[in-house]
Amino acid sequence: MYAHCLKRIFDFTIALIAILCLSPLLIVVTIWLHFANKGAGAFFTQERPGKDEKIFRVIKFKSMTDERDADGKLLPDAERLTKIGNLIRKLSIDELPQLFNVLKGDMALIGPRPLLVKYLPLYSPEQHRRHEVRPGITGWAQVNGRNAITHTKKFEYDVWYVDHLTMVLDIKIIFMTIHNVLRHKDISHEGVATAESFNGHN
Repeated sequence: MYAHCLKRIFDFTIALIAILCLSPLLIVVTIWLHFANKGAGAFFTQERPGKDEKIFRVIKFKSMTDERDADGKLLPDAERLTKIGNLIRKLSIDELPQLFNVLKGDMALIGPRPLLVKYLPLYSPEQHRRHEVRPGITGWAQVNGRNAITHTKKFEYDVWYVDHLTMVLDIKIIFMTIHNVLRHKDISHEGVATAESFNGHN
Protein backbone atom coordinates (compact mmCIF):
# COMPACT_ATOMS: atom_id res chain seq x y z
CA MET A 1 0.00 0.00 0.00
CA TYR A 2 2.70 2.48 1.00
CA ALA A 3 5.04 1.68 -1.90
CA HIS A 4 2.31 1.92 -4.56
CA CYS A 5 0.28 4.87 -3.31
CA LEU A 6 1.09 6.53 0.02
CA LYS A 7 4.79 6.98 -0.73
CA ARG A 8 4.05 9.35 -3.61
CA ILE A 9 1.73 11.43 -1.40
CA PHE A 10 4.37 11.43 1.36
CA ASP A 11 7.11 12.50 -1.07
CA PHE A 12 5.07 15.28 -2.68
CA THR A 13 3.93 16.73 0.64
CA ILE A 14 7.37 16.74 2.27
CA ALA A 15 9.06 18.11 -0.88
CA LEU A 16 6.55 20.97 -1.15
CA ILE A 17 6.94 21.88 2.53
CA ALA A 18 10.73 21.69 2.23
CA ILE A 19 10.81 23.98 -0.83
CA LEU A 20 8.64 26.56 0.91
CA CYS A 21 10.72 26.48 4.09
CA LEU A 22 14.06 26.47 2.28
CA SER A 23 13.18 29.02 -0.41
CA PRO A 24 15.32 31.82 1.16
CA LEU A 25 18.34 29.48 1.20
CA LEU A 26 17.68 28.31 -2.36
CA ILE A 27 17.52 31.90 -3.60
CA VAL A 28 20.71 32.96 -1.79
CA VAL A 29 22.68 29.92 -3.05
CA THR A 30 21.42 30.48 -6.62
CA ILE A 31 22.64 34.08 -6.62
CA TRP A 32 25.95 33.16 -4.98
CA LEU A 33 26.66 30.40 -7.50
CA HIS A 34 25.74 32.66 -10.41
CA PHE A 35 28.81 34.76 -9.62
CA ALA A 36 31.11 32.04 -8.22
CA ASN A 37 30.76 29.80 -11.29
CA LYS A 38 32.12 32.47 -13.63
CA GLY A 39 29.23 32.48 -16.07
CA ALA A 40 28.61 28.71 -15.95
CA GLY A 41 25.23 29.16 -14.27
CA ALA A 42 23.86 28.11 -10.89
CA PHE A 43 22.22 24.85 -11.96
CA PHE A 44 23.37 21.58 -13.48
CA THR A 45 20.98 19.29 -15.34
CA GLN A 46 21.66 15.89 -16.81
CA GLU A 47 19.73 12.94 -18.19
CA ARG A 48 19.36 10.08 -15.74
CA PRO A 49 17.32 6.85 -15.75
CA GLY A 50 14.35 6.84 -13.39
CA LYS A 51 11.66 4.29 -12.53
CA ASP A 52 11.49 1.54 -15.15
CA GLU A 53 14.60 3.19 -16.67
CA LYS A 54 12.57 6.07 -18.08
CA ILE A 55 14.93 8.95 -18.80
CA PHE A 56 14.43 12.30 -17.07
CA ARG A 57 16.57 15.37 -16.36
CA VAL A 58 17.89 15.62 -12.81
CA ILE A 59 18.63 19.11 -11.48
CA LYS A 60 21.32 20.05 -8.97
CA PHE A 61 23.16 23.15 -7.88
CA LYS A 62 26.28 23.50 -10.03
CA SER A 63 29.39 23.17 -7.86
CA MET A 64 32.00 23.57 -10.63
CA THR A 65 32.98 26.10 -13.26
CA ASP A 66 33.25 25.19 -16.96
CA GLU A 67 36.91 26.23 -17.21
CA ARG A 68 38.92 24.50 -19.93
CA ASP A 69 42.56 24.03 -20.84
CA ALA A 70 44.36 25.36 -23.94
CA ASP A 71 42.97 22.45 -26.00
CA GLY A 72 39.40 23.21 -25.02
CA LYS A 73 39.06 20.23 -22.67
CA LEU A 74 37.44 20.67 -19.28
CA LEU A 75 39.94 20.96 -16.45
CA PRO A 76 39.94 18.13 -13.84
CA ASP A 77 36.97 18.22 -11.46
CA ALA A 78 39.13 19.12 -8.46
CA GLU A 79 40.42 22.23 -10.27
CA ARG A 80 36.95 23.40 -11.32
CA LEU A 81 35.34 22.86 -7.91
CA THR A 82 34.77 26.30 -6.38
CA LYS A 83 34.97 27.15 -2.68
CA ILE A 84 31.22 27.59 -2.44
CA GLY A 85 30.78 24.46 -4.56
CA ASN A 86 32.87 22.51 -2.08
CA LEU A 87 30.83 23.95 0.79
CA ILE A 88 27.43 23.11 -0.69
CA ARG A 89 28.68 19.58 -1.47
CA LYS A 90 29.84 19.08 2.12
CA LEU A 91 26.45 20.22 3.37
CA SER A 92 24.62 18.31 0.58
CA ILE A 93 22.91 21.57 -0.39
CA ASP A 94 23.74 20.81 -4.03
CA GLU A 95 21.06 18.09 -3.94
CA LEU A 96 18.21 20.40 -2.83
CA PRO A 97 16.99 21.39 -6.34
CA GLN A 98 16.02 17.74 -6.79
CA LEU A 99 13.05 18.54 -4.56
CA PHE A 100 11.52 19.92 -7.77
CA ASN A 101 12.16 16.54 -9.45
CA VAL A 102 10.23 15.00 -6.56
CA LEU A 103 7.29 17.36 -7.12
CA LYS A 104 7.24 16.42 -10.82
CA GLY A 105 7.22 12.72 -9.97
CA ASP A 106 10.58 11.95 -11.57
CA MET A 107 12.11 11.16 -8.19
CA ALA A 108 11.24 10.24 -4.62
CA LEU A 109 12.74 11.56 -1.41
CA ILE A 110 14.14 8.10 -0.67
CA GLY A 111 15.34 5.58 -3.25
CA PRO A 112 18.37 4.46 -5.24
CA ARG A 113 20.38 7.43 -6.50
CA PRO A 114 19.85 8.13 -10.24
CA LEU A 115 23.17 7.42 -11.95
CA LEU A 116 24.40 8.06 -15.48
CA VAL A 117 22.50 6.72 -18.49
CA LYS A 118 25.71 5.23 -19.88
CA TYR A 119 25.81 2.74 -16.99
CA LEU A 120 22.57 1.01 -18.02
CA PRO A 121 24.21 -1.56 -20.35
CA LEU A 122 26.72 -2.43 -17.62
CA TYR A 123 24.21 -3.56 -14.99
CA SER A 124 23.57 -7.20 -14.22
CA PRO A 125 19.91 -8.36 -14.26
CA GLU A 126 19.87 -8.07 -10.46
CA GLN A 127 21.35 -4.57 -10.53
CA HIS A 128 18.71 -3.44 -13.04
CA ARG A 129 16.14 -4.05 -10.27
CA ARG A 130 17.21 -0.77 -8.64
CA HIS A 131 15.00 0.88 -11.27
CA GLU A 132 11.83 -0.83 -10.05
CA VAL A 133 11.20 2.22 -7.84
CA ARG A 134 11.67 5.95 -8.31
CA PRO A 135 15.22 7.13 -7.69
CA GLY A 136 15.75 9.20 -4.55
CA ILE A 137 17.57 12.27 -3.29
CA THR A 138 18.99 9.98 -0.63
CA GLY A 139 18.77 6.25 -0.06
CA TRP A 140 19.85 3.15 1.81
CA ALA A 141 23.21 3.06 0.02
CA GLN A 142 23.86 6.74 0.82
CA VAL A 143 23.40 6.26 4.57
CA ASN A 144 25.54 3.12 4.51
CA GLY A 145 28.70 4.46 2.92
CA ARG A 146 27.71 6.74 0.03
CA ASN A 147 30.89 7.48 -2.00
CA ALA A 148 33.09 5.53 0.42
CA ILE A 149 31.84 2.14 -0.85
CA THR A 150 32.04 0.42 -4.23
CA HIS A 151 29.31 0.67 -6.86
CA THR A 152 28.72 -3.06 -6.52
CA LYS A 153 27.99 -2.64 -2.81
CA LYS A 154 25.76 0.38 -3.49
CA PHE A 155 23.71 -1.67 -5.95
CA GLU A 156 23.32 -4.45 -3.37
CA TYR A 157 21.95 -1.88 -0.93
CA ASP A 158 19.68 -0.44 -3.65
CA VAL A 159 18.10 -3.80 -4.44
CA TRP A 160 17.75 -4.54 -0.72
CA TYR A 161 15.82 -1.28 -0.39
CA VAL A 162 13.52 -2.22 -3.29
CA ASP A 163 12.69 -5.49 -1.51
CA HIS A 164 12.19 -3.93 1.94
CA LEU A 165 10.55 -0.57 1.14
CA THR A 166 8.32 0.66 4.00
CA MET A 167 7.42 4.02 5.53
CA VAL A 168 9.35 3.11 8.67
CA LEU A 169 12.47 2.44 6.59
CA ASP A 170 12.07 5.72 4.68
CA ILE A 171 11.76 7.70 7.91
CA LYS A 172 14.81 5.90 9.30
CA ILE A 173 16.82 6.82 6.18
CA ILE A 174 15.75 10.48 6.47
CA PHE A 175 17.09 10.70 10.03
CA MET A 176 20.27 8.79 9.12
CA THR A 177 20.80 11.20 6.20
CA ILE A 178 20.48 14.23 8.47
CA HIS A 179 22.97 12.64 10.88
CA ASN A 180 25.47 11.96 8.09
CA VAL A 181 25.12 15.45 6.61
CA LEU A 182 25.80 17.04 9.99
CA ARG A 183 28.92 14.88 10.28
CA HIS A 184 30.01 15.64 6.66
CA LYS A 185 30.34 11.88 6.23
CA ASP A 186 31.28 9.98 3.02
CA ILE A 187 31.09 13.00 0.68
CA SER A 188 33.74 11.80 -1.78
CA HIS A 189 36.71 9.52 -2.23
CA GLU A 190 40.01 10.67 -0.88
CA GLY A 191 41.85 12.87 -3.35
CA VAL A 192 39.00 13.33 -5.83
CA ALA A 193 36.11 15.77 -6.10
CA THR A 194 33.48 13.33 -7.30
CA ALA A 195 32.58 9.66 -6.96
CA GLU A 196 34.43 7.11 -9.07
CA SER A 197 32.91 6.03 -12.40
CA PHE A 198 31.25 2.63 -12.73
CA ASN A 199 32.93 0.28 -15.20
CA GLY A 200 30.73 -2.76 -14.71
CA HIS A 201 33.02 -4.34 -12.12
CA ASN A 202 33.78 -1.95 -9.26
